[in-house]
Amino acid sequence: MMVPLDPSDKPTSQRRIAEGDTVVVYERHDSMRAVTVTAGGVLQNRFGVFRHADWLGRYFGSKVFSSGGVGGKCGRKAGGGFVHLLAPTPELWTLVLSHRTQILYIADISLVVAYLELVPGCVVLESGTGSGSLTTSLARAVAPQGRVYTFDFHDQRAASAREDFEKNGLSSLITVAVRDIQGAGFPEEHSGAADAVFLDLPQPWLAIPSAGTMLRQDGVLCSFSPCIEQVQRSCEVMRSCFTDIRTFEILLRTYDVHEGALKSAAANEAANVGSIPEKKRKIRSGGEAFDSTQTSSIMARPCSIARGHTGYLTFARRSVHGTQTVATESCSTS
Repeated sequence: MMVPLDPSDKPTSQRRIAEGDTVVVYERHDSMRAVTVTAGGVLQNRFGVFRHADWLGRYFGSKVFSSGGVGGKCGRKAGGGFVHLLAPTPELWTLVLSHRTQILYIADISLVVAYLELVPGCVVLESGTGSGSLTTSLARAVAPQGRVYTFDFHDQRAASAREDFEKNGLSSLITVAVRDIQGAGFPEEHSGAADAVFLDLPQPWLAIPSAGTMLRQDGVLCSFSPCIEQVQRSCEVMRSCFTDIRTFEILLRTYDVHEGALKSAAANEAANVGSIPEKKRKIRSGGEAFDSTQTSSIMARPCSIARGHTGYLTFARRSVHGTQTVATESCSTS
């Protein structure tokens, strides 16, 4: 189960892998996949052949070797490749799920969960569901007493997302429904009951008045849009019944950290004024000469490939106009 619903449940680090579990197979930092464990299952990748039967009974987080190598109980490598068997989390699921639509990644998701002020017990409305990347993190934030109601206008996408949530043990936290929120708005049954609303729609301004009627007083709305023109039009509509409107763009920059040779200050100075008469050299114990102007150090530099822009996140707080009735009327007439 991706999100423990009972405080007495064992942490995943203390649970053993059983048949039917979903395991995230970690090959390297940029190569992972979700695998459902079966007694006769086999995984083949560039590191070798891995039998699921060898995984059963192991703890999540274990390092396992391919059938070409002998790992043994001590974990010693005797040939062959290896992978790590990780327990699925919302963060890992974002990296391995099937992309039915463009998804939100961890940097955007973190800001959404924080600025929507989600705590256990909250009720969240989401449109659209898409691939379910954000939905999974929303469910963990409101667990175990809260609820996420997510809507998508596409039947097949909604069905696929529902299957994923059931497989990951999230059915008690997430309700999936098919509905055109831009055209029909949110169901009236949620009116005034939501703590937060999230919109990921082509024309979010069409759904903003309905979102306003769904929110409790002081509730928070978030709208994700890839284009700034969508943000501008949405903000115009928000002004009628929302306050504290703000927009963010998250730009994630990763660094490559590795060991490398670093020239000393004397070498850098020599490069500026010309070559020095004689390099200072020392002799290692084995008789090998080395240049004392170079030292080994940990190097860090930005990765050559950056993800860049994903979209804009606009947050707004539900205005309080004396009573809930007045505020609802204000949003309904927007």
